[in-house]
Amino acid sequence: MLGLGLPAGVLLGLLYHEVDMRTDHLRSLLAASLDPDPRSQPGPEEHLAAVLVPIVEGQDPWVVLTRRTDELPRHAGEISFPGGLSHAGDAAPRDTALRETEEELGLPPSEVDVLGALPPVHTFVSGILIVPFVGVLPPRPTFAPNAGEIAEVLQYPLARLAEAEREMEFPRGDHVYRGFAYEMQDNTIWGATAFILHSLIEIVRKELA
Repeated sequence: MLGLGLPAGVLLGLLYHEVDMRTDHLRSLLAASLDPDPRSQPGPEEHLAAVLVPIVEGQDPWVVLTRRTDELPRHAGEISFPGGLSHAGDAAPRDTALRETEEELGLPPSEVDVLGALPPVHTFVSGILIVPFVGVLPPRPTFAPNAGEIAEVLQYPLARLAEAEREMEFPRGDHVYRGFAYEMQDNTIWGATAFILHSLIEIVRKELA
C-alpha cells in the first residue's frame, strides 16, 4: 500500500478524526491549495475538458464517482468523475464541469460549492486536457443519473480511498504506463481518474505529514 507516511497499523479513520478532518476542515485546506481560476490551455492536438470531483459534506467526507454505461463509444464501463468536453457555450472550464455534472447526475450548479481546481491532467492516448474542479455537495445529495450515460453512482469515504491507493504499472505497446489504482469492492479506479484522485489525496497527506 502507498500509505500516508505513517506507522504501520494506524487506522486512517482515527487519524482523520485526530486532525478534525471533517468537511469544514477539508474545505479550508482545499481552498488554500486549489487554483481558484485555472487558465489551462490545450495543446495544438488536444481537446479541453473539465470534470467535477464532488465531495459530500459530513463528518467523514465522501467522494462521488460514476460508472459509465457499457454502451458509450468512449471509456465504456469505466469509473470516472462527472464531466466532459468543453462546448462553445461554456464560458470557462468550471462551467463545463458544472454543466456536465447536471447532465449526468441531475445535480444543479446551485447545489455545488466549487472550491477550485486541481492540477490539469493530460490524456496522451485520447489527446484531452482535463481540468478537475473540486466541489462540496450538501449532505445526502439527490442524484438523478442519466440512464444513457451513467450506469451507477458510486460514493466512497475519502479515508478509504487513501488507504486503497496502489502504484501500478501497465504495459502498453513499447511503453509502460505508471500511475495509480484503487480497488474498491467490485470497481477499479485507474487512468486519468486515478491521477486526479491522487492529487486530491496528496493535499490531505501533506496536512497529515
